[in-house]
Amino acid sequence: MLPTPLLCPEAECDSHAHRQPDNAKYWSCAILGCTGSVGQRFIDLLSRHPYFTIEGLGASSRSAGKPYREAVHWVQSSPISSSVADLVVQECRPENFKHCHIIFSGLDSSVAGDVETAFTLAKFPVFSNAKNHRQDANVPLVIPTLNPEHMALIPHQREALGCGKGFLVCNSNCAVVGVAVPIRAMEDMLKCKVATVSVVTMQAISGAGYPGVSCMDMLDNIVPFISGEEDKLEDEARKILGAVKEGSDGFNEHRIRISAACNRVQVLDGHMACVSLSFDRSPRVSPEEVKAALRGWKYHSSLNSCPSAPRNPIILFDEENRPQPRLDRYQEGGMAVCVGRVRKDETEHFDIKFVSLSHNTVLGAAGASILNAEVAISNGWIH
Repeated sequence: MLPTPLLCPEAECDSHAHRQPDNAKYWSCAILGCTGSVGQRFIDLLSRHPYFTIEGLGASSRSAGKPYREAVHWVQSSPISSSVADLVVQECRPENFKHCHIIFSGLDSSVAGDVETAFTLAKFPVFSNAKNHRQDANVPLVIPTLNPEHMALIPHQREALGCGKGFLVCNSNCAVVGVAVPIRAMEDMLKCKVATVSVVTMQAISGAGYPGVSCMDMLDNIVPFISGEEDKLEDEARKILGAVKEGSDGFNEHRIRISAACNRVQVLDGHMACVSLSFDRSPRVSPEEVKAALRGWKYHSSLNSCPSAPRNPIILFDEENRPQPRLDRYQEGGMAVCVGRVRKDETEHFDIKFVSLSHNTVLGAAGASILNAEVAISNGWIH
């Protein structure tokens, strides 16, 4: 049995959930960008983690020097952990976090690039949600349930940067998750490649951060444009679904072609995607084959000892009206991709179409970074 994920209050935990890796110890963590939307999600999730402890908080000079409870406008559904509320926020400089083993970055992209580089060069393992370094040739871009093997690039990154035990791992844009994970499952199980994809997303307002999109823009409305989102979905998927070049510091990108249209909708959490795709196989793949692939796919064995890993990385629904954000975003603690309405594309421009749902601030953000760090520990990249 795989461990129950510990990443939301709704998830019930069994004894496997508290399993620690073979090199078990407590790891002190710092969260940069701790007052923002992703930073708050980090704190919410890490406050219940079995072996990560929050011992450092970083933010702008405006918040530095204040107890966290005074620096933050807390918008999570659960209260601030008492173990964190009185921690004093520091400016995001490496010398302020020498006591920490691991750095989680929820920084805004306007400042993340230089700050994350500084921490990496100061020999910290850094797990980032920001877009700045995702396409760097020697930086793994990892959805942990999909491509944790890309962390094999870490030694090449260390050599190139001269950063000792430090390294930088990024997780993907939140909208990529619900598209890329089912595609990897289909390719692995059906032994063929997805060639073309058309995707229309319906993305939650929490994806815009806090305070985010004005209520005057969102009430009684859908916004049919999210700046930069379509490019990120189209470009990042090729790197994530590709492979590390053997013996070198780069990637062979997937040749998949993706056309995306991204929309902001009146949902608090949970990104949905309506996906149509075609395979490079003849005869055409059937819906029954796709359903069997999605049900049978398992993630990389390196996640088996990780407490945040979901039992099932993909939840497949047979009901015609599922998945739904309000009902399904916390499946597997928010760490699963939910898929439904798998059916044949009757136009024959594509083979298959389906709907997917993923939690944009858990598997699509902070939860992915946390699981990436667990994988790095279990593989000996952090010691």
